[in-house]
Amino acid sequence: MEARASAKYLRGSAQKARLVIDMIRGKNVNQALAILRYSNKRAALGIEKCVKSAIANANEAAEKANIAVDPDELWLKAAYVDRGPTKNRRRMRPAPQGRAYRERRHFCHVTILVSSDLPSDEAPTNGKSKAGTPAVSKRAKRGGAVAAPRAKRVGSKSEAAEGSETKSGATKEAKSEKKASKAGSRLSKVLRRKKDEK
Repeated sequence: MEARASAKYLRGSAQKARLVIDMIRGKNVNQALAILRYSNKRAALGIEKCVKSAIANANEAAEKANIAVDPDELWLKAAYVDRGPTKNRRRMRPAPQGRAYRERRHFCHVTILVSSDLPSDEAPTNGKSKAGTPAVSKRAKRGGAVAAPRAKRVGSKSEAAEGSETKSGATKEAKSEKKASKAGSRLSKVLRRKKDEK
């Protein structure tokens, strides 16, 4: 059983609200409400109301479908924040020497999806082992640049280490030869000056 709730036009930027949403995503409803209750962020109050609304929507949908759902077993399946309008919401703030700084009043839209189904981590695997599938990080699950596939290197690490050692050895020898030639040329210049002075 799934239910969703959205809170629109919340004060504050979406970037700041995402800091709060990231703390509660994937958690049990009671844990999420406890985190929001004691959070110092301004966005936490509006997000807490949205979570409570999603719980109420889940109870209502369960009653309509004649299904028994325990509110304590709900968990946040998805939670995300979209950017709200900032156009025509610019204000001017007085600044030194008669100037004015432009302020943008940011708004954001919060959407929360709660579910009573088991999370994918706790769901039964039907006898299949998870050893074959690689572990995926939380950032990769969310998507973005982190989830993008990376290009694989042609050579192995050991070959790269050997190559770097030979290169560093060659460059050290070349540098020492350069220093010696510079020192030799300086010495010859000093000797020539002394001869000229005599």
